[in-house]
Amino acid sequence: MRVLQALGRAHEGGGIPGDGARRERHQAVKRDHGVPTSVASCHTGRVGDYVIEGHVPADLVQKMLAEKATFAGLAVPGMPMGSPGMEGPRKDAYDVLAFDKGGKTTVYARR
Repeated sequence: MRVLQALGRAHEGGGIPGDGARRERHQAVKRDHGVPTSVASCHTGRVGDYVIEGHVPADLVQKMLAEKATFAGLAVPGMPMGSPGMEGPRKDAYDVLAFDKGGKTTVYARR
């Protein structure tokens, strides 16, 4: 629960309302929202028509919304140290992936 709370605070601090980034954990929800199994992570949320999978930084969610991106959502596979909600003694490099409803992924940002 601590990670979920920290991730929620990070998104709310980034201007993303907590009720708009509702997190759910069930595989059926991931499948229903088109999250490719290759990027499935620990948390799934929705912001508007987009799906947010894993520990995606709030500034990148804001960027995606401002761009009115044509992809389905953003994902951070795994739980990389240093990502929102995973702060700790080190910060690992990680990719933030954009994915479409067909399951194709591209690197959206590197952190």
